[in-house]
Amino acid sequence: MAANIGTLDRYARVVLGIVILSLVFVGPKTLWGLLGFVPLLTGLAGFCPAYRIAGVSSCPAKK
Repeated sequence: MAANIGTLDRYARVVLGIVILSLVFVGPKTLWGLLGFVPLLTGLAGFCPAYRIAGVSSCPAKK
């Protein structure tokens, strides 16, 4: 499982995941906020299965 998410993309995913997860506790207080785990976990892991399927990588090229 090679990393396919770049640094900026990882930070954005972690922040977005935390914001979406906060919807469980504040705001509309809906369980839809649990979807925030998806960007949070992919950001922490540095790997996105959807990027792999699409053949996309935001990681800088390794030489």
